[in-house]
Amino acid sequence: MAALGYSRNTGDIDFALAISPAEFGALHLQLQAAGFNATLSPSDGDDPLGGVITIERAGSLTVQLVNFDNAPTGGFPALVRDSLERAKGRMAGVLGIVPEVEDLILFKLYAGGPKSTLDILELLTRVRVNLDILRERARGYRLSPQLAAVLQAIHE
Repeated sequence: MAALGYSRNTGDIDFALAISPAEFGALHLQLQAAGFNATLSPSDGDDPLGGVITIERAGSLTVQLVNFDNAPTGGFPALVRDSLERAKGRMAGVLGIVPEVEDLILFKLYAGGPKSTLDILELLTRVRVNLDILRERARGYRLSPQLAAVLQAIHE
């Protein structure tokens, strides 16, 4: 979010992945075997996400690997793949590829929850967002109802 113009003190960095839950579990074990303090929060059957791996080290930012592929419930790897394709060549750096603001909002809509909603509201008020593109992409990912609810909250 900071790379897109909205900084907030979260104390962590999130990376979006789209791999099978089995591969995600194997990644967790590989990180632990390599000496990282990595904790796996697996997905339950109702969670749209395929789990989160939290990597912590004293004196460092916490890193969260967020898996957008939850194969048993359908997952959402298309947004990760499409976002990577749209972001190719722009804002690439040491920490990876930064998604377009419209895609970041879609990631937040998909993840859900009050913190994500607050982040979306802040992005919509602080960062230049193309609402036509956002609405079009939300339709394509079947996130229009979630977007409509957040946009309604702005007008309340």
